Amino acid sequence: MKKSTTIAIDLAKHSFQVCKLHGSSDEFNKAFTRDKLKAWLIQQPPTIVVMEACSTAHYWGRFCCNHGHSVRLIAPKYVTAYRTGQKTDKNDATAIAVASQQANARFVALKSIDEQALQSIDRIRQHLTDWITATSNMVRSLLSEFGFIIPKGHSAFKRHIIEILEDGQNSLPDILREHVANAFHLHETLAKKRADLETSLTQHLKHHDACKKLEALEGIGPVNALGLYLSLGANGGNFKNGREASACIGLTPKQHSTGGRVTLLGISKKVGQKKLRSSLIQGALAVAKVVDKREPRNVKETWLKSLIQRAGLMKAAVALANKTTRTAWALLHYGSEYQAPLTYE
Repeated sequence: MKKSTTIAIDLAKHSFQVCKLHGSSDEFNKAFTRDKLKAWLIQQPPTIVVMEACSTAHYWGRFCCNHGHSVRLIAPKYVTAYRTGQKTDKNDATAIAVASQQANARFVALKSIDEQALQSIDRIRQHLTDWITATSNMVRSLLSEFGFIIPKGHSAFKRHIIEILEDGQNSLPDILREHVANAFHLHETLAKKRADLETSLTQHLKHHDACKKLEALEGIGPVNALGLYLSLGANGGNFKNGREASACIGLTPKQHSTGGRVTLLGISKKVGQKKLRSSLIQGALAVAKVVDKREPRNVKETWLKSLIQRAGLMKAAVALANKTTRTAWALLHYGSEYQAPLTYE
């Protein structure tokens, strides 16, 4: 039986530990600098290269693919169980190689440059959102110590801050007033930058075939379409089927089985892609609220309204998000267009 060769790389910024296995035998395990690793990989015959799915993994994965290698990215949490001894670069590289050879090993799909660029833009958008929220929360909490309680919402925040700053007779100390104004200016600047980024991204996605296809689904806008595209892959290739995709995002119930008896425990809040899952459920919830207030217009809405009546609005929204994810995978995998359910006459 012919033994395959596996090259496992423990990634870092400047020093890279490489373990080369021939079958289950360790050929060598040594460190490389960045330039020497590139030169060495170019000289190697086409083989399997395995790395943890961490920072710079997709860059190195594309580099290896361009030189004929087959790349596999594995989640770090699946590697830990196969590390023996202390946590060293050598042990980590060996653990990556061993973990990749397991029969039940699961790998992360390699992103193209287009997917990487879109994901980077989405990360910047999320970072701006987090920064905006943190700034407004800080200002709200500071002003509450002087008796100013600001309601929720961006418009309420803006209106009340302007009123507080313009009222020179209120209880806000003069020494603090300038700094509150600077924090408010920072908040508004960040909000404008996020709005400009979202406008630019929305315009780009209008010409993106996969995202346009996904936006036809109920409860899916530009942000959710991009999130699904990045999660599922260009042709849905990140997963074998729609259920696997939905489970990875965290929209399928947890299971506990013993003695052949299976118990469903509801979706987990600790696993899956939390931000994407939350966004998908919010979009589905908006659809469910509309359907709940009127008569169903097609078969899908009849199913959704019946589920709302049996299980409640929130569970129905989760079920719709689950169905939407599976449908999205099918659209990308088979290259088809979404056929909306026929409306009742």
